[in-house]
Formats: sequence, structure tokens, C-alpha cells
Amino acid sequence: MSKAFTREDDTPEDDEPDLPDELLPKGVKNYMTPAGFATLQEELRQLMRVERPKVVEVVAWATSNGDRSENGDYIYGKKRLREIDRRVRYLTKRLESAEVVDPARQQALEQVFFGATVTYAREDGSEHTVKLVGLDEADPAQGKISWLSPVARTLMKAREGDSVTLRSPGGAEVLEVLEIRYVV
Repeated sequence: MSKAFTREDDTPEDDEPDLPDELLPKGVKNYMTPAGFATLQEELRQLMRVERPKVVEVVAWATSNGDRSENGDYIYGKKRLREIDRRVRYLTKRLESAEVVDPARQQALEQVFFGATVTYAREDGSEHTVKLVGLDEADPAQGKISWLSPVARTLMKAREGDSVTLRSPGGAEVLEVLEIRYVV
């Protein structure tokens, strides 16, 4: 069969869901810090104003060269355009559904809520400091965990000096809250 009658596969090749609702449980808001919101806005701007126009230019040039069936610039350019468009749709939906919560404006500073930076001690004596952030901002290597993660849910509403029990498949572990801060 001729390649002219075959269709390129448009299925997502990465694990990123196309719909943001797939990431959040029903009825849960898409909380985000102002910094996280700005980061997603900047990524969207970069894709729309810089990357996409460059790829469109390459695809247009490749198209002008004639035969597209074996034209690597055309094939890979179209694939990259699909990836960019998928990411743009995702970011647009996430930004539209975002509810920005400024940690500096939290009311109950003595308790752990969204945006808090919490230092806690584990049973083995090790101390960990984490910041509770939105789902799209989570980066455990930087100490930023999703407010929906098991550790964050366990710490929610705790106060300094409280001991809370983290239940995981490996068993239960007691965490002691040492410090709560709300910093930007």
C-alpha cells in the first residue's frame, strides 16, 4: 500500500495526560502557588512564541522540498508540532482551572495548609523539609511535594510539636512536626 494512504499515528507517545481532570480526584481544586502559576505561564509563552514558530518554519521549508515520505525534517517537524500542541492544550487547561493560593496570605499560620514549608522528623531521627505545592509544581528533589501526596495529607492541619501517623504499604510511621513556615 502506498504511504500516501496511510495515516500518521496521533496517539500520545508520552505519559502526559491530555485532560487535566485525569490528575485530580473529583471535586478537588487545582491549587497552585503564584510561582508555580508563573512558571506554567512562562512555559506556555515559550512554546507559543518561540518553539512552535521555529518548528513551523522548518516544516514549511521541508514541505517546499517536495516528497514528504522520506523527508526527515518534515516527519520529525510534524511529530514535534504534535508534541508542542499537546503540551499547549495541557498547559492551557491547567492554567484555566488553577486556583492560585499565595502562602504569604495564609490565615492559620500555626497549622499546616497548602503552601506551608514543613520540617518534620521521622522515627529514624532524620529530618526532612518539604513545601506543599500544587500538582504541577511538585519536585521531590527540590523538597516540593504535591499537597495531594500521602506525606502532605498526613501533615495537613498538624501543628508544631504534633506527632502524626503516616500510613503506607510498608507500614505505619510516626512523623513529628518540628517547624511550620509560610514563605514565598
